Amino acid sequence: MKERAAFSHMTEDGAVTMVDVGHKNPTQRTAIVRAVVEVSAATLDLLKHRALPKGDVLTTAKIAGIMAAKRTAELIPMCHPLAISYADVRFEVRDTPPSIALEAEVRTTGQTGVEMEALIAAQTAAATIYDMCKAVQKDIVIRDCRLVFKSGGKSGTFRAE
Repeated sequence: MKERAAFSHMTEDGAVTMVDVGHKNPTQRTAIVRAVVEVSAATLDLLKHRALPKGDVLTTAKIAGIMAAKRTAELIPMCHPLAISYADVRFEVRDTPPSIALEAEVRTTGQTGVEMEALIAAQTAAATIYDMCKAVQKDIVIRDCRLVFKSGGKSGTFRAE
């Protein structure tokens, strides 16, 4: 039998492959991703007063993030479709510097983790904020999207510093 490839999604000859997780025991898994959307003070004021032309930005972004988490396997080629037990996107509106910090959390009980689902949820929520605000500001910056917590599975718990 050949040795396992160094990358789990690649065979020894360099071809891509979906990882077989069928032999793994299901465990409870959680992933949390954070990101920041930088906007101008004027845009933030409009957002806080729900006065942007496209409507309620944060409610729309929350729904978009949750929907994206549930559809991640349709977007990422080697990602397993998962039965998600929980998905949420939370926001913190910050006056200084004017920005929206967001946190996407996804949970499942299964044989593979939900890091990709949390990443896609956060990025989609951030892109939705951009879309909802672009009529009044084009130079919005989305930054610092990263996994900050993950639990479950063979590798155990990860916490970003």
